[in-house]
Amino acid sequence: MKKYLLLLLTISLTFTSCMSKKKIVYLQGNQNVSNSSANYEPIIQNDDRLSIRISTLEPEAAVPFNLDSGSNSTSGTNVNAGYLVDSKGTIDFPVLGTVQVAGFSIEQLKLLLKEKLSKYLIDPVINIRILNFKVTVLGAVGGAGVKTFQNERVTLLDALAEAGDLTIFGKRHNILIVRDFQGLKTFNRVDITKADFVNSPFYYLDQNDVIYVEERKAKIDASALPNLPLVVSVISFLVTLTILISK
Repeated sequence: MKKYLLLLLTISLTFTSCMSKKKIVYLQGNQNVSNSSANYEPIIQNDDRLSIRISTLEPEAAVPFNLDSGSNSTSGTNVNAGYLVDSKGTIDFPVLGTVQVAGFSIEQLKLLLKEKLSKYLIDPVINIRILNFKVTVLGAVGGAGVKTFQNERVTLLDALAEAGDLTIFGKRHNILIVRDFQGLKTFNRVDITKADFVNSPFYYLDQNDVIYVEERKAKIDASALPNLPLVVSVISFLVTLTILISK
């Protein structure tokens, strides 16, 4: 009987250990998946701050089209500030005047500006960056807060890493992403324990996304055994049963 109880206890511990991995390990399952969102590009939004640099084979010809061109600047700001996209989704661009930019990807805006600048410049080269790309991470993470990035291709895993990763209490299978595009908010749930998460439209983040990691209801005190209360209950039951049988 004691051997039987020992076997039962071993099976119980193994089961709870396996269950714990399913709850905390990232990207489980078939990892031979192709990232269908690999060509993702962020869409420019209101309140984005853009760095737009124009260059050409004749540097002097491009001077009027750059913010740091002294008296030729029409924005009244310096190059570090960039172009602020206003509430109408436009910027005030030197020489060209008001240009609609919200709703464009960076590549689309490059093509638009190249077309407009072709009247003034020969083969202009256009470099565009979002200067204030940021997301907010809240909930059961190591360091919640607003996270800023120097590039525009930011994944959810990047943001979580910047926030110190999820705590052991964070729900990895039900992360909320609140996305606001041109005033329209959407609430989306993702499961980062699944390998095919990389194909999610929320694998890459948009500017100003809010990420909320919900905390599990039952807190525990040991990262190695997320199901410790269950393990303790099983052990207690087996010990009690052993005592009763012994009598």
